[in-house]
Amino acid sequence: MSVIVVVGSQWGDEGKGKIVDLLSQDADIVARYQGGANAGHTIVIDGKQYILHLIPSGILSRDVICIIGNGVVIDPVALMDEIKMLEKHGISVKGRLFISHKAHLIMPYHKMLDEASEKENGKAIGTTGRGIGPAYIDKFKRTGIRIVDLLDRKILEAKLRANLDEKNTYLQKIYGHEELDIDSIVKTYLEFDKLIDPYIKDINLMLNDAIASGKKIFVEGAQGALLDVDHGTYPFVTSSNPTSGGACTGLGIPPTSISKIVGVVKAYTTRVGNGPFPTEQLNEVGEQLRTTGVEFGSTTGRPRRCGWLDLVALKYSVMINGISEIAITKLDVLDKFDEIKLCTKYSVNNKEINYFPADCPTLENVTPIYETLPGWNKSLKGINKFSELPVNTIKYLKRIEEYTGAKITIVSVSPDREDTIILD
Repeated sequence: MSVIVVVGSQWGDEGKGKIVDLLSQDADIVARYQGGANAGHTIVIDGKQYILHLIPSGILSRDVICIIGNGVVIDPVALMDEIKMLEKHGISVKGRLFISHKAHLIMPYHKMLDEASEKENGKAIGTTGRGIGPAYIDKFKRTGIRIVDLLDRKILEAKLRANLDEKNTYLQKIYGHEELDIDSIVKTYLEFDKLIDPYIKDINLMLNDAIASGKKIFVEGAQGALLDVDHGTYPFVTSSNPTSGGACTGLGIPPTSISKIVGVVKAYTTRVGNGPFPTEQLNEVGEQLRTTGVEFGSTTGRPRRCGWLDLVALKYSVMINGISEIAITKLDVLDKFDEIKLCTKYSVNNKEINYFPADCPTLENVTPIYETLPGWNKSLKGINKFSELPVNTIKYLKRIEEYTGAKITIVSVSPDREDTIILD
């Protein structure tokens, strides 16, 4: 029995796609447990770039079964575009991609409400406008529309009519949008049902059968732990649980089935959207990290905020996720720095603390306290053995291990699948 959870350990964009793609070459199943098409996994294989938003990264490994769990909210347009993109590249998903019949659907009004509320909000969260938050709101209001509802036109129409009575009021009277037409939405989604019918399955049963038979399973979330709706920098968070605990509810698997949790960590820190970011560098350092690391969102194209690696935040993430192993990505982005800084404490109200504050007002006012390490000033590309890394690179990695208590087992030295050092 082997279920390995791969989580983003920071504010997302850590390179989970590459790590899951790499690990999935030795997997039977890769499953996605939360989020929606607001996330993007960029994977480079032999110089060719693939950007995935909903389909698990394992789809690029031949014969691997991929699952989209009940915890994911699905945008039909994004899903079909992704399937077409993969097929265009000669990657077939038929017989390899399965979607939970319990997964909730993103409706046109979810996107409209997302965009409108972000504009009206006095303190914008910085969402992607993809309708993720409003879809999760309906899910927890128990008014959401699930894939299984597409099987019965009467049920679909009844649910849509009840929802549109409310949504049209919001859209018209508060945001000034035109009224949505129920008949056109029903027609569109029934057509979508025909297209995705071959992919729909009881994935809870499928996964638990696979666990019982000893299959090797990797499960991945979207975003990062510090964007978790419960444990992240609330309210500047996503609308679901990308932490490891979300894997169980998002896929219907028991906690006892999980054998290991791997945290993916960028060698520095980035954040998209608003919210506290103690180590952000609004200077030449931040610009160098952004330019060298090509730090622009794969979903929105927005420039990412960049800063030094925050070990205080990372240790918090290790704790709440139960991370025992770390995969370090984008280490090569630090190749040309003479000095590299690691945040090991915060100062707040003239007092030093070494824990991650739970509230945003406090976190927004902390001052990072750094340790400065010497850079290595050498390209890491092409290095495939840990022992061949520069001495200062190894010192940097060892300090991360020492501080967090988690072992580094994977080191990525370029975006390409092959440029990865496997330690365990």
